[in-house]
Amino acid sequence: MNNSIPEDIIKIQKKLIILEKDSRNYKKYTKILAKHVKSYTMKKRVNSHIKTIESIEKIEKENN
Repeated sequence: MNNSIPEDIIKIQKKLIILEKDSRNYKKYTKILAKHVKSYTMKKRVNSHIKTIESIEKIEKENN
């Protein structure tokens, strides 16, 4: 699994660059970006937890 930033987040950031700060659309896209970033980080955390659990199970099997 690579650690690159997803394409949807990059697209939103590019859109934010062209918008005027404190405009209605800027605020809207900032909220959208926050949702995408939050879901992305949650997916990364879940995958990390799954890998940790799998590693622990593997170690336990080797010890038994």
